[in-house]
Amino acid sequence: MTCDVKRIGLIGGMSWESTAIYYRLLNEIVRERLGGLHSADIALRSVDFAPIAELQRADRWDEAGRLLGEASRELEAAGAEFVLICSNTMHAVTAEIAASCSLPMVDIVAATARAILAASHSRPLLLATRYTMELPFYAERMRQDHGIEVRVPGAGDRAVLQSIIFDELCRGIVSEGSRQKLMAMIVAAMADGADSVILGCTEICLLLDPDGLPCPGFDSTRIHALAAVDRALARDPAP
Repeated sequence: MTCDVKRIGLIGGMSWESTAIYYRLLNEIVRERLGGLHSADIALRSVDFAPIAELQRADRWDEAGRLLGEASRELEAAGAEFVLICSNTMHAVTAEIAASCSLPMVDIVAATARAILAASHSRPLLLATRYTMELPFYAERMRQDHGIEVRVPGAGDRAVLQSIIFDELCRGIVSEGSRQKLMAMIVAAMADGADSVILGCTEICLLLDPDGLPCPGFDSTRIHALAAVDRALARDPAP
């Protein structure tokens, strides 16, 4: 049996911990959909995260965008038919990547918004890197394009989240103490009116199970992978 499965281009390495999850999820979902020994057709360009992280800290997003734009061109040359950025934060540079190659992109923000709306929620707490929580590319798009009012933790908790992500999860460290800190943020947000929570950093699924939260949880990594397989199998043309 042969299947017409589009080649998925992954811009990964940010961090490689979550990119490994993408690789596993994409292959598992394709096998579930097609059965037997089927797996995903993937081209992966895994970048060195250290220079990217330094550009993030220095607020040099244009330079980071150029680096990922180069990665997208390499994936296009490798036969990818569309691309995913395996990072929520680096969706801040989608315009630069779109200008660098002709491939369409499966957008994690749009895919997550569709999942939230399909579940009839509209006031999610966003747990993510400081950049994703504070830069306008995420919350403003959620509000303007989808009518979703994203909540974020206070400044102190945002700093705690940043440390957990970069000092622990990106290094493969999963701490029960850190899990409890995130759970406390969720409970506080629910008391303030949040109706759901977005695991809006691709590493947070290492720490929190969206099905084990006190309110509905949306794992952006899995949502993104599902949207990619839909496109690879030509089931959904949405970006």
